[in-house]
Amino acid sequence: MSLLSFLLGEKKKTASVAKERLQIILAHERVGRNPGGSPDYLPALQRDLIAVISKYVKIDPTHLKVNMERQDNFEVLEVKIELPEPPAKVQAKVAR
Repeated sequence: MSLLSFLLGEKKKTASVAKERLQIILAHERVGRNPGGSPDYLPALQRDLIAVISKYVKIDPTHLKVNMERQDNFEVLEVKIELPEPPAKVQAKVAR
């Protein structure tokens, strides 16, 4: 670690930031601040996911759905992402 990075702090990786956010969201939900209803953070989570995924793959924002369900004693965060088909050139190379 260099002195400069020590003084200025290192920039966190996107994956670690996303993991921390998800942990905070889940902890918040477990506390039950919004009992019985849909969590109020799901639209913001969906926007964040679209922004991160769009850095790597061009997606239609309407093809990403985020849902929270309670099943017995478990909370299930469901994320559905419809990815576009790869170009024909890529498919031909993969088929070989």
